[in-house]
Amino acid sequence: MTAPAWAQFALLAGLVLLLAPLMGRYMAAVFGGGRAPGDRVFSPVERLVYRWAKIDPDREQRWTRYAASLLVFSFASIVVLYAIQRFQGILPLNPDHLASLDPFMSLNNAASFTTNTDWQSYIPESTVSIFTQTVGIVFQNFMSAAVGLAVAIAMMRGLTRRRAATIGNFWVDITRAVTRILLPLSFVLAIFFLSQGVIQNGHGQQSITPVDRSLVATTVDGKPADKPTVAGGLVASQEAIKQLGSNGGGYFNANSAHPFESPTGLANFVQMLAAAIIAFGLPFTFGRLIGSRRQGYVLFGVMLVLWAVPMIGTTYFETHGNPGLTAAGADQQPSATQGGGNLEGKEVRSGAAGAAMHGSNSTSTSTGSVAASHDSFTPLGGGIVMTNILTGEYGPGGVGSGLYGLVVMALVAVFIAGLMVGRTPEYLGKKIRAPDVKLATIYVLIVPFVVLTFAGITVLLATATSAVGNPGPHGFSEMLYTYASAGNNNGSAFPGITVTSHWYQITLTVAILMGRFLLIVPALAIAGGSARKQPAPESAGTFPTDGVLFGVLLIAVVVIVVALTYLPALALGPIVEHLSL
Repeated sequence: MTAPAWAQFALLAGLVLLLAPLMGRYMAAVFGGGRAPGDRVFSPVERLVYRWAKIDPDREQRWTRYAASLLVFSFASIVVLYAIQRFQGILPLNPDHLASLDPFMSLNNAASFTTNTDWQSYIPESTVSIFTQTVGIVFQNFMSAAVGLAVAIAMMRGLTRRRAATIGNFWVDITRAVTRILLPLSFVLAIFFLSQGVIQNGHGQQSITPVDRSLVATTVDGKPADKPTVAGGLVASQEAIKQLGSNGGGYFNANSAHPFESPTGLANFVQMLAAAIIAFGLPFTFGRLIGSRRQGYVLFGVMLVLWAVPMIGTTYFETHGNPGLTAAGADQQPSATQGGGNLEGKEVRSGAAGAAMHGSNSTSTSTGSVAASHDSFTPLGGGIVMTNILTGEYGPGGVGSGLYGLVVMALVAVFIAGLMVGRTPEYLGKKIRAPDVKLATIYVLIVPFVVLTFAGITVLLATATSAVGNPGPHGFSEMLYTYASAGNNNGSAFPGITVTSHWYQITLTVAILMGRFLLIVPALAIAGGSARKQPAPESAGTFPTDGVLFGVLLIAVVVIVVALTYLPALALGPIVEHLSL
């Protein structure tokens, strides 16, 4: 890595260390049940929402009712977004008169954006209207992030309450998440993006004429070509919640590699910070709400390691380039600004380092936005961003989902530690019993089952493999990355694979839904079971979970589980591709 690359990484890590505790403290005040900053502004708005939706904010729910409310809300969201896409042709704010979407693609998109996956198998600027983008997709950007945040808060309540039957109110939690966290931050971030040149208008496709007439394109026979066109739209506002809510779905097909979404290196840097800040703040919220800040520090430290190490690794491989080209003397020479290395598929305004950091950050945070083509990364650089997804995105993971996922892994680590010392395992003063371990096991195994099953079946189907753009190990990597991204609700892709066939649309939709809701329900069940327990007093045999030793154990458990599950598949893809260079 070059000195500018190290400086950019150090600045990003430093801002995370500075801002995450502040973010965590604010979210703890918002969800802590007492007075919170901004009550005079936000409370009247929330009361209007409760009155309109007939919600009793003082009535809490058991975990089963909390989960049922979440599932009903998500199902209704899928239906509404599906209908918007199917009737797009007759809806307003459609200046380009775009037709309605295909039923299979509409279902895939509806499931994708409702589950915070934001997987896109279409070209947004020429497929979906401004109405679909803003009223349909942007609304789900807010709500899907709020759902993940609500589950994380419910998990914290469950871990701290004693002999309690309830874990909060789902409708109140998502309302406060939107009004007090996501909307205010998105407003500020959208203003910043506007200052950087991100567009915000209601235009459709517009023809442009270059100021210098000599730049007008011509056909091969010398005749003037059609005027180039550029798309418009409400991009800055969508870009803000796209990053803050760990959504990742771009207004344009090129996502954050498009100059209308990320015009400058500074915009690219701020996008990385925005994607990480809420997820990194949640461990500090956790520490405050459970009454032990040291517990929050441990989870934050684990997240930081799982985030920083892959980012350094990806940046190293991308700035050093392709060893095959280096041996042939054809590699990109390093420069003071861009760092050289592998610049294929990358924008020069970000360079190899900036694009690699963005790629690692977006896969570690479950955001899925891209500032470069991940398909063009070096085998090990692309392998690392794929592994970030396969890891479950615990470092720091998506908004809410990273925190409650890491807590589940902490239960697994505590169970292993309990086996080592021959005692009933405990976490936060509560014994971990057989039902908790079974639910944690389901949580850990469901996504690998989905990813490897669908990838294994797909690789045997000639019609499905014909959609892969590259032969050999890289083609297998494209296929594995596709299902990993869907099952782990990331949304990024190796774009060398075409996934518009009915097989991919259906299987990816199933993977997306299973990867979201078959994890949320066990997490809420664990929270509900924990809330009913009576804390057990500490003893000499209690394994402490608020120190460095437990943090190391937790990292080891995450790494070992991923290695045992996915190493054979990774060996067939990025590892063997690297060895063949």
